[in-house]
Amino acid sequence: MLFVQVCVGSSCHLKGSQDIVELMEKAVKEHHLEDDVVLSGSFCIGRCNRVGITVQVNDDVFVGITKESFNEFFKKNILDVIESERK
Repeated sequence: MLFVQVCVGSSCHLKGSQDIVELMEKAVKEHHLEDDVVLSGSFCIGRCNRVGITVQVNDDVFVGITKESFNEFFKKNILDVIESERK
């Protein structure tokens, strides 16, 4: 089980965190990961970056997630992790 928190604090909100939330919800559904991913919003995670949104996956914090980098982020940090856990 992966716990994914998308920052919706002031800074990330202004940079489009809602877009990342929507992309995350869509990707989880498309890959049928509803039983593998717990998705939630979080107020400031404390790792603000000039570009992009902060996302925490379990204990790992990733900064600078944008709509353009989302697919790569999702594959590497969600899909690949779940696949390795299933082995």
